Amino acid sequence: MEIAQKLGISRSSYIAFEQGRRTLALSEASELSTIFQISLEDINLGKVSLPNVIFKKIKKTKKSSKDDMVGERISIPQEKVEKFKQVLLYVLSKVGGKPNIGQTVLYKLLYFIDFDYYEKFEEQLIGARYMRNTHGPTPVAFAKIIAELEREAKIETIKSKFYKYEQTKYLVNPKEKINLSCLSGQEIAHIDWELNRLSDLTATQISALSHKDTPWLAAKEKEILNYEHVFYRPEETSVREYEPL
Repeated sequence: MEIAQKLGISRSSYIAFEQGRRTLALSEASELSTIFQISLEDINLGKVSLPNVIFKKIKKTKKSSKDDMVGERISIPQEKVEKFKQVLLYVLSKVGGKPNIGQTVLYKLLYFIDFDYYEKFEEQLIGARYMRNTHGPTPVAFAKIIAELEREAKIETIKSKFYKYEQTKYLVNPKEKINLSCLSGQEIAHIDWELNRLSDLTATQISALSHKDTPWLAAKEKEILNYEHVFYRPEETSVREYEPL
């Protein structure tokens, strides 16, 4: 986290400060006031909500030159196509046959797999980009990945209904041997954990959960979600146990 680095403290220490579990040293508070252009008095009196300050600054920033756009592209996670395919095929092989697992639920499963892993381990799993849409986060590369898997005869797309709702489902070719060479044991265990807790939710339920999550709340419509916002999550969506200081 860039702010924590500027203050010379750990990410967890900075988060503990924002959650009211840690106070800042005078030198740290002074540096923070300079970064956000707010007074030391407002920080000490708790008049400023720092996550709100951060999100407002992000929303107001507009890129106006080609040089700025290059900097923005560098900050966006690089799609890991083969890893994306392996995760998607693994997820479909495990839960794709469930009647509730249509495209909408699949979008959210991938989102929580990616963003929860980043919160817990501060590393990317797939590292895919997700866009804010009305019904929740949408993986930008999903359509392209699905098309490639169909051309490779690894999956089949079918239209069905879940109760009265139209649904798009993806079924793995039963002859397909799932390759997990891109995934570590820790990553597979994390995916299994996510599927165990989320794969029985309906599209309405898992979409509602994603709407409570800070990365989605902080983004504008059609904007790419920022992975760093997982460190400002509410209790309903946070998956990391932060140690009290």
